[in-house]
Amino acid sequence: MSAFGRQWVRTNRGRWRNQALVSLPDTRPSPAQQLFQRILLAALLLAASVALVWFDRDAYTDNLDGHVSLIDAIYYSTVTVTTTGYGDITPIEPHSRLLNAILITPLRVMFLVLLVGTTLQVLATEGRRIFMDGRWRKRMRNHVVIVGFGTKGRSAVETLENSGCDPSKIVIIDGRATAINDANLRGYAAIEGDATRRDILRRAEIVKAREVIITLDRDDSAILVTLTVRQLNPSAHVVVAVREEDNASLVRQSGGDAVVTSSEAVGRLLGLSAVSPNLGTVIEDLLSTREGLEVAERQITADEVGRQPADIRTEHVVAVVRNKTLRRFYDPTVASLQTGDQVVVVRRAEAERTGDRIPEPEV
Repeated sequence: MSAFGRQWVRTNRGRWRNQALVSLPDTRPSPAQQLFQRILLAALLLAASVALVWFDRDAYTDNLDGHVSLIDAIYYSTVTVTTTGYGDITPIEPHSRLLNAILITPLRVMFLVLLVGTTLQVLATEGRRIFMDGRWRKRMRNHVVIVGFGTKGRSAVETLENSGCDPSKIVIIDGRATAINDANLRGYAAIEGDATRRDILRRAEIVKAREVIITLDRDDSAILVTLTVRQLNPSAHVVVAVREEDNASLVRQSGGDAVVTSSEAVGRLLGLSAVSPNLGTVIEDLLSTREGLEVAERQITADEVGRQPADIRTEHVVAVVRNKTLRRFYDPTVASLQTGDQVVVVRRAEAERTGDRIPEPEV
């Protein structure tokens, strides 16, 4: 945490300790509410000036007819608080001039501060937001868009980041404000809205995205989003999670490159754990990260060209990707590895191989 979020406190032993401050929720009203409050305050200031002139109208003179009416009071207050001041209505009594000096002038200053402050705030806030949005859109390409930031979406993002994906290249789309705030706190760009709408997808620069992962709670919404994404970006690799196996074929027909049936996958893991706890443990280990076993895909090295998959001793090859086609390790067409092949391997987790351990929290 930065120094701005900490304070120094004195302990019972007389030592100074750096203590983290609590981060309180933002209780500021919305921009629309702030604008309404400022308009209301400006109207109150104007009404106060009108009332002051109207009740003391005998101390003012109008160059036109010599009398000050209610409309004249409103006119005088309006041109006065806006610092226009045509001079056709003026105070003629000493006390009215004094009231103008000690009451009308502060009202005028407050009105100007309110007007200028609102204008500057709108220009500064919106200008900065537009500038930052424009910069973000210019550099955002070949990124990953996650539609739905629930449990599945969070796990997908964590897996991407653990696999080396740049967090700045991850964009979240979710219709819940809480999910958007959570994504922002984790350091990801996020857009609140319904991903079935084209304008929301365009705001996420879906046209320039490399990967799209759809993890929605409803299969019909996932199918509609898949169709829309595929129309906007025919070349993106689209991965979709569905709840029911019957909908998997519909998602593939809609343009999904990979479909994961979440409910059946969980059920299969539960069944394997019931048949054999060891099988369930191994599968769960393969799905976890940073410890035990992991599944990875990599390019073969120069010294592995011409060798058989079984000859690679440091890792266990389970499949070979050749010409963008996945082939199992027992397929006779991949008995000998060729230049450009990629292998899917089961190996020791990266963190354990490099000795990188997750640091223990400080006590």
